[in-house]
Amino acid sequence: MLEALKHTYKGKKVFLTGHTGFKGSWLLKIFSMLGAEVKGYALAPETELNLYSVIQGDTLCQSVIADLRDRATLTAAVTSFQPDFIFHLAAQPLVRLSYQIPSETFEVNAIGTANVLDAMRQLDRPCNAVLITTDKVYHNNEWAYPYRENDRLGGYDPYSASKACTELVIDSYRNSFFNTKSHGIHQKAIAVGRAGNVIGGGDWSADRLIPDIVRALSAGREIEVRNPASIRPWQHVLEPLLGYLLLGAKLVSAPQSFSQAYNFGPDVNDAFPVIKMVELAIQCWGSGNYFTNIDPNQPHEAGLLKLDISKAIEELSWKPIFNATRAVQYTIDWYKNFYMDMDKAGAFTEQQIHEFLNG
Repeated sequence: MLEALKHTYKGKKVFLTGHTGFKGSWLLKIFSMLGAEVKGYALAPETELNLYSVIQGDTLCQSVIADLRDRATLTAAVTSFQPDFIFHLAAQPLVRLSYQIPSETFEVNAIGTANVLDAMRQLDRPCNAVLITTDKVYHNNEWAYPYRENDRLGGYDPYSASKACTELVIDSYRNSFFNTKSHGIHQKAIAVGRAGNVIGGGDWSADRLIPDIVRALSAGREIEVRNPASIRPWQHVLEPLLGYLLLGAKLVSAPQSFSQAYNFGPDVNDAFPVIKMVELAIQCWGSGNYFTNIDPNQPHEAGLLKLDISKAIEELSWKPIFNATRAVQYTIDWYKNFYMDMDKAGAFTEQQIHEFLNG
């Protein structure tokens, strides 16, 4: 798979927002392995421990540390680079934090995306963009039915609503400026990747399950579990990243056909509750305990959400490689290796990418 992707990305210029974040750092490492020239645009890493530092990200790209809301700086960064591709991952990605900073969440996610697309609009060359939102863009009815790409968008919490707004921004730019009917004139195409609840090594963000688990296990503390019964479609971070890369390749070969949204998630029968995730992580780590602490006054978080991934399977030839159990094992293996020898964590990250993509 690595060799196949090189045909699309080797020697190409990729503008990557969110390159210092968890998903962005994994994608940056992949692009470096594919031989792409990357310019990153993001805030500085939010935690002292971070994957960007582990992979020595500053050696893999031109790094611009700035805010998506700074339109002038963002536009200058894009237009001076003249990218072949834009992969937009930067966001305020946390549900619970969005209750504390709702206005900023809407600004970063919706207006920030408009700023990215406006910069792309000013390019006088062909460019393809893959814009990342989330599985939480759907109006969540808390039912077992998996959501399809044409289902109603919505959002209870500010984060989810901001991402639904982001989708409206994207759709407006697609219709108004990057319309597929006039692709021969503007030569630009935009597509959306929707994924959520990704896990993997190198994530130390606050209010995320795996980082909370690993922080507790590495310190010998009990794991606090807030929502033990919540069911999530767990997937390893490399799963959707591969989907994004395949989507970018499809935009090159058939931009008018693939300028749309795609769900990336695990098999619909592979979701399981938070408590099973915790128990499996403890098993993989080799020790540990947990306790439940259900706060009746905590902010609302969706309890059940599944994605229908048949469109990505049929149109992109993408499908999940790991089941949820393997995803947890792969993730905990990364952290165990990190805490045993931090200096080798970058090489282990590359090893996991090779194993995942090449089987």
